[in-house]
Amino acid sequence: MKAPRSLRPGAVVALVAPAGPVAVGVVERAVARVQAFGWTPRVGRHAASRCGYLAGRDAERLADLAWALTDPEIDAVWFLRGGYGSMRLLDRLEPAWLRQRPRLLVGFSDTTALHAWAQRAGVRSVHGPHAGGCLAPWAETWLATLLQGGTGVLPSDPEAPPPRTLRPGVAEGRLVGGNLSLVGALLGTPWAVRARRAILVLEEVGEPLYRLDRLLTQLRLAGVLRSVAGVAVGRITQVPDADEAAVEALLRDRLGDLAVPVVWHLPFGHVDGHAALPLGARARLDATAGRLVVLEPVARP
Repeated sequence: MKAPRSLRPGAVVALVAPAGPVAVGVVERAVARVQAFGWTPRVGRHAASRCGYLAGRDAERLADLAWALTDPEIDAVWFLRGGYGSMRLLDRLEPAWLRQRPRLLVGFSDTTALHAWAQRAGVRSVHGPHAGGCLAPWAETWLATLLQGGTGVLPSDPEAPPPRTLRPGVAEGRLVGGNLSLVGALLGTPWAVRARRAILVLEEVGEPLYRLDRLLTQLRLAGVLRSVAGVAVGRITQVPDADEAAVEALLRDRLGDLAVPVVWHLPFGHVDGHAALPLGARARLDATAGRLVVLEPVARP
């Protein structure tokens, strides 16, 4: 799998909204963040557009993505937010756009679909915070480390409870996955997550307990969980009418009988303490210790 070039001072970063519309002030915050990293922001023409629950019409969002993926001056594409809409573009994106000059894609949540597209194109990407969102300082430092070609132990969130072992053990493999709803929605499509001998990473927000159950059961019935090397679950937040004990009980029921290492509550997901993950790169999951180690850089010098 190809590794894009790492970001150095002065790198040009495109800011685009391929899914839901961005709130007032998000673009400005994103521009300021890119500049604070020492990079040069370029905002997509339709980044602030709105068409109902989408950030503009499909043609507009596609045009911004095509620009960001093909302009020779662009070094990375940082998504402004998730929501919904990335899947609507998948069958119109050309893999050659990314293969000819690989560049880093950064985002999570709904843009899990675009990471799946990048994986199918054979290019590594970064499951990381959106450009205009809130982010803890330690997570910002870790993101910079990854984008500059670094590796190491995934940092812990000092404000959150430690990870919890659902099934002990150690495994190595490529990191794949992202948002649970999107991983489930992509099943049966050409962009379904390829999790064989990989470490499947999952996070979710705002889904009731029964929907989480249904999504995890879908992965079981589809055979996705039968071939993974391990499962690394991040934060599952804002679950209506259920506390963390209920979420943990569900995860143990749906994942605890797998014959591979499984851990929950790693520091990534819809939280300020969101540690970026290098999708397509190798990592070691130590579920016994509740630790994930990035072994391979997502970006090359």
